[in-house]
Amino acid sequence: MSNDRPAPPVTSPSIILLTLARRIETELNAALSPLELTVSRLGLLGHIAVVPGVSFSDLARMSGTTVQSVHTAVKALVGAGLVHDHTARAGSASAIEVTPEGARLLEAAKEAVAEVDERMFGPDADPVQRQIGQAVLAAFAL
Repeated sequence: MSNDRPAPPVTSPSIILLTLARRIETELNAALSPLELTVSRLGLLGHIAVVPGVSFSDLARMSGTTVQSVHTAVKALVGAGLVHDHTARAGSASAIEVTPEGARLLEAAKEAVAEVDERMFGPDADPVQRQIGQAVLAAFAL
């Protein structure tokens, strides 16, 4: 490994990972922007797609936000034609599903995310970032 790299100002894993996470989020948001998506909107759409009948409370928990924020975000996804909300009334079981347009957008977003992954963690990426990417994948391998 080359010593051309400046030492990080802090050697806390939390600070280093947070800094890298912010860079990743910036890259992802830039890649998702042409699709009119953000990282959080993509996450919500993805949760709806893979968890049939997911509740607003579960979506809030998975997204790290409030139920009220999820209701607002789902309403925006409905308005964009990306999901249908068949929930009869507040407090009733959720019936939110991804529309064909939402599914198409998810596929396009997967390609955008793969491009960011390649840039941030692929063979031409910084060697430390490659190691971090490999460690994350190994940690979550099934």
